[in-house]
Amino acid sequence: MAISYNKLWKLLIDKDMLRTDMALSAGVTKNVLARLSKGQPVSMSSMEKICNYLDCDIGDVMEFVKDKPDQ
Repeated sequence: MAISYNKLWKLLIDKDMLRTDMALSAGVTKNVLARLSKGQPVSMSSMEKICNYLDCDIGDVMEFVKDKPDQ
């Protein structure tokens, strides 16, 4: 399974926010932002900071997607 943060990016677009502004305001590092951009796992404490800042639930910013079988 892979992690998708597409919901987070859509939420930021809807709120007219830049990724870097969100990261700075939420108190997460540039390294966390880079990992999010690559769809890599980040700590739950980082996700908690983001959710608290955006006033949302974790399901509003990320989801697990099943890997597609090889063709």
